[in-house]
Amino acid sequence: MQEQLEEIYQRLYRHFGPQQWWPGETPFEVMVGAVLTQNTNWKNVEKAIDNLKRAGVLSFEHLAELPVALLAEYIRPAGSYNIKAGRLQNLLATIVERYGGSLEAMQEEDTETLRRVLLQTKGIGPETADSILLYAFDRPVFVVDAYTYRIFTRHNLIAEEFGYDEIQEYFMDNLEPDRALYNEYHALLVCTGKDFCKKTNPRCSDCPLVGI
Repeated sequence: MQEQLEEIYQRLYRHFGPQQWWPGETPFEVMVGAVLTQNTNWKNVEKAIDNLKRAGVLSFEHLAELPVALLAEYIRPAGSYNIKAGRLQNLLATIVERYGGSLEAMQEEDTETLRRVLLQTKGIGPETADSILLYAFDRPVFVVDAYTYRIFTRHNLIAEEFGYDEIQEYFMDNLEPDRALYNEYHALLVCTGKDFCKKTNPRCSDCPLVGI
């Protein structure tokens, strides 16, 4: 399994090159983006984040004071904006209650505890929590998404009945606990899912993973 995972990574890296994820200027921006990207594409998230930046409110202090209705208007391009505004405020409330509003205090928390705290926040699921851990706090936690599931089930590398935790264990049990590797691997799988392993009309014959 380890050799196969390494071969997949090398093939994708040669094809796509380094992705340099996550597209965010600060850990806090990454956290906001991780919530906003739920069930939408990144272009829509960029529009929402640009709205927050232009309004001068893309900081913990400003968002924590922002009325939820106004926050929802700013992030409207990301879709499900009322729901996501509530989820962002839930996350901000967790940071205040658990860490006194300090991202530095969050950074000092051990990974297992921080993940549990994030998952206990309403609206924060495993993929969002792990994206925050990996991309905002540089923890070696592998992020699993729909592209990962689609690619690896289509290549018969994981069982269709595998859930999030089982897929994550598949990667983390067979790869070195390397934050940079997990970062790049996840980004490359997203590229593969978008360009080749599409939900409908996949481009299998041209895929860099053909034959695996």
